Amino acid sequence: MKIAVGADHGGFDMKQRLVPLIQSLGHMVVDCGTDSKAAVDYPVFAHAVASKVASGECDLGVVVDGAGIGSAMAANKVKGIRAAACYNEALARNSREHNGANVLTLGVGQNSLADAQAIITTFINTKCTEPRHQRRVQLIMDIEKGRLTQSGQTTSNQPSTRGTDVDLSPQDIERIANRVKELMTGSTATSGTAQHMDADQLAQMIDHTILRPDATRADVEKLCREAIEHNFFSVCVNSTWVPIVRDMLRGSSVKVCAVVGFPLGAMPPSIKAMETRKAIREGANEIDMVINVGALKSGDTKLVLEDIRAVVEACKDGRALSKVILENSLLTDDEKVLACELSMQARADYVKTSTGFSTGGATAEDIALMARTVAPKKLGVKASGGVRTYADAMKMIAAGATRVGASSSIKIVEEARSK
Repeated sequence: MKIAVGADHGGFDMKQRLVPLIQSLGHMVVDCGTDSKAAVDYPVFAHAVASKVASGECDLGVVVDGAGIGSAMAANKVKGIRAAACYNEALARNSREHNGANVLTLGVGQNSLADAQAIITTFINTKCTEPRHQRRVQLIMDIEKGRLTQSGQTTSNQPSTRGTDVDLSPQDIERIANRVKELMTGSTATSGTAQHMDADQLAQMIDHTILRPDATRADVEKLCREAIEHNFFSVCVNSTWVPIVRDMLRGSSVKVCAVVGFPLGAMPPSIKAMETRKAIREGANEIDMVINVGALKSGDTKLVLEDIRAVVEACKDGRALSKVILENSLLTDDEKVLACELSMQARADYVKTSTGFSTGGATAEDIALMARTVAPKKLGVKASGGVRTYADAMKMIAAGATRVGASSSIKIVEEARSK
């Protein structure tokens, strides 16, 4: 699993000692800070960890502060998070087994390092599998979504989560029947109409994008206001606009995404790494880098790996997410697979279809190929280039996309709401 870890200044020492334990258990660690004992505010780091878990980038989260209580409160403000402050192994086991907790908070004033290590091990190794507990976790989620009345009844057409009987709407039955038919015939959802997705959920999968060379400051500022209004996951811009985007998005949950080596990718790895570090220093949370397509097609895998790794390592140093743009329209299927394998080897977080500035954009077939290839390392897959409608977005998601880059984002979510 990927485990997001964070701490304030009081929890810094314990966090640093817990990271090797988590890695020794066979899991990857995404360190969300802090990086020193200098005084900081714990809600910032609790939010950073919770956001990683809520977005699906990480499977679980751990936050350390003085008592563990404040970080739990802050983390639980993030939609989709069930954070629990645990002071012993029994509470850790209960929080996971009974409540489906996905973020653990610890207090250095409450536990020794040995206690914390035992608590984390129990938390990670315990799962919520009992049906009666799963039903109650679903009720917690229904409360968060405003679907539970005071009498304990759900208020949507979703399947009932109470009792042993499940009530399905006609729409649910039709979706299930269609999916069974697809599985039996060997077809996929991409060959037909994709399932409906709630507009708010869809918005959280979209990088609201403007990469035109003639984009003005006014265009970028407008993009940021739209992203805040519609709660898109991020704003994606050329790196020169990062400081402005950072200031415009301050106080919102929208991330700052910058492209690097854009759009050709034909510069040395050291230059891409420098651009990455500068963008992160100025406020970028995510980096979309273009690979050296010519080196890949020349069979120079060593250079391509060095190219990707230079950016990925800069991202990890700066606690930013890394996405690798393959420019699929210029590649054969074998080259696409190779690029995905090199991205996994370099420990990137995502692979991405295209820049949108070459001879073609995203296709469902490419998304499916990429998703299959990176599945062993659980990399995300971003569809970008030519995704202009709700139908386009749903086709990509049905094929395996976990993020969508689009400049027609508002049109897409408005179409989702109309449906």
